[in-house]
Amino acid sequence: MPTRRTSRLITAASLVAAAALALTGCSGSTTSSSTPAASSASAISADRCATNKAAGKITYITGFQYQASASILDILAAKQLGYFDALCLDVEIQPGTGDTAGNAQLVAAGTATITDLGGDSDLLLAQANGVNVTAIATYGQVPITTLMTGTNITDLKQLEGTTLGQKGQIPPEIEAMLVKNGVDMSKIDSVVVGYDPTILPRGQVQSLTGYKSNEPLTLKAAGDAITEWNPEDYDIPGTFGTVVANPAFVTSNTTTTEDFLRAAFHAYDYCETNAQECVGYAAALAGGGASYDVDHNVQVWQTETGLVKDSLPAGTPLGSLNTDLMAKEISFLIDSTQLTSAPDVTAFTDPSLVSAIYNGADLIWPAP
Repeated sequence: MPTRRTSRLITAASLVAAAALALTGCSGSTTSSSTPAASSASAISADRCATNKAAGKITYITGFQYQASASILDILAAKQLGYFDALCLDVEIQPGTGDTAGNAQLVAAGTATITDLGGDSDLLLAQANGVNVTAIATYGQVPITTLMTGTNITDLKQLEGTTLGQKGQIPPEIEAMLVKNGVDMSKIDSVVVGYDPTILPRGQVQSLTGYKSNEPLTLKAAGDAITEWNPEDYDIPGTFGTVVANPAFVTSNTTTTEDFLRAAFHAYDYCETNAQECVGYAAALAGGGASYDVDHNVQVWQTETGLVKDSLPAGTPLGSLNTDLMAKEISFLIDSTQLTSAPDVTAFTDPSLVSAIYNGADLIWPAP
């Protein structure tokens, strides 16, 4: 089990500096005393504050609406807790529809600044399709995707001649798992479906792609018996929560990009032990009401942070880009004919950003 990340303690000198910065107008807006140690207890230098302000608005598009996923909830919470303000960052959050390929295109075009993709495989496929984005962090180092079937399916080849439901495309890890198990993909009727997993027990599809932190939880809560087929059980590597940014923005605003991640990871640490509160922020952004299932989203967050913790190599900071794991993903994408050749990952990844905000495995908060 990896060492738990901790934020560096704020010293009395930092508090004095925060007060001084408030007089210059470079400190972030403060929050109420009931809000846990946010901007009022955080100080950055006047020069760094000015640099971050000069970077302008950072538009972040969520991977899917206001779901409480790792790489989404922590960023929503960083906004609500005042952590972005504390670092003089102007962050606008827009809800995504789940179209990660489309989000990547918006970031590549500069219409948006930062978004999160399903995982490194989505990054690799985007690059292969000419979508130029820079990976700046990855949260989970295990596949988040799963393939659900009824318990009557005991061999994946039984899916030939049946209907598979997916959300726009079959996740690369799932397709690689099927191919590795000898499934003829041309014999599967792949159809686009929504996010209602009950189509599986109703028999509208015989298999359904989904996320370990979402659909299986819903089906099990309803008492539906399913079998989960997980890529890692077949030695298929994977990742989730890959954060990508506009390359020109990263190049021109390196410390600002660092501080975006710094605030997000600071919120991640807070939300690990305050899940209900943080999910409440997401619920409020979603408009509240019965349409946002708070209890389910708490489960989503706790499941995903558990997967992050269990998959993170010991002593490795949250968000670290694992180039060795990415190389394995490239291999399976080539083996399953989803990629034709191995790209130069150094051209579109920047691991230095995460390294710069940590002292070992401890997050440096606030910024220098």
